[in-house]
Amino acid sequence: MADLEFPEHEYLTVRELAALLRLKERKIYDLAASGKVPCSRATGKLLFPAAEIRAWIETSRSGSLGAERQARPPIVLGSHDPLLDWAIRQSRCGLATYFDGSHDGLARFAHGDGVAAGLHVHDPESGGWNVPAVARAAADRNAALLAFATRRRGLVFRKDGPAPASLAELAGLRIVPRQPESGTDGLFRELAAAAGLDLASLAVAPVARTEDEAVERVRRGEADVAFGLAAVAGGYGLEFLPVIDEEFALLVDRKAWFDPALQGLWAFCRSAEFRDRAAAYGGYDLARLGEVLWNA
Repeated sequence: MADLEFPEHEYLTVRELAALLRLKERKIYDLAASGKVPCSRATGKLLFPAAEIRAWIETSRSGSLGAERQARPPIVLGSHDPLLDWAIRQSRCGLATYFDGSHDGLARFAHGDGVAAGLHVHDPESGGWNVPAVARAAADRNAALLAFATRRRGLVFRKDGPAPASLAELAGLRIVPRQPESGTDGLFRELAAAAGLDLASLAVAPVARTEDEAVERVRRGEADVAFGLAAVAGGYGLEFLPVIDEEFALLVDRKAWFDPALQGLWAFCRSAEFRDRAAAYGGYDLARLGEVLWNA
């Protein structure tokens, strides 16, 4: 919209703004009613201050007309991943974190509450990961989905406790559940149904909101098993039975992507130190790191 020509006067009428934006006048009324466009009703009719409209268009240039226009806070949302969590701290990129599940993070990202969201959302219909959910929730956002890592997920248990050989053998055991907003909870329910496991047959420990917390509950004897990551099980000295390889991806705001915080994090993720840490964790495959999986 850089080539738009503004009238010389201080305020624009509905008709002038509609012509300027190449929209119908009805759409201008809708934008004004929703508060998405700066306007004044002081004279009894809608007037739009030209200076503020210029600023509004500038801040909206890289996104859609209805997308968020204020700067996103420097927060990484979504699913907890031990390697990503470590990289954010180790890189000293300045980003904060709010990890409370893939679906929670996706909703918060769409609302403009952070610059990125870690996701591992399985789509039962296509058998794919993340893209269908992102396309539904963030289609009108100036965002891109980047591959982060393939993670090995399965059953985590103690050497001195029950040793299930499949999901079907979990009946009667005490499991650590994850929050309903997490990708892990949805994936476990999907796989349990496919294995014929009745979830009502499970004893349930308190909900764990991170990968580390889930495995820690097993280590402390508060539960028999967790549906966790190989990377975390090894760190706690627990047994691990692989069940599925999942795709963990990072949904990023394209404008914030070029800011020092995300650029600093991503530069660190391409370093030898980062790859060495992933290898030490185990259960990570970084072959597709940085691959663009989806664009708004």
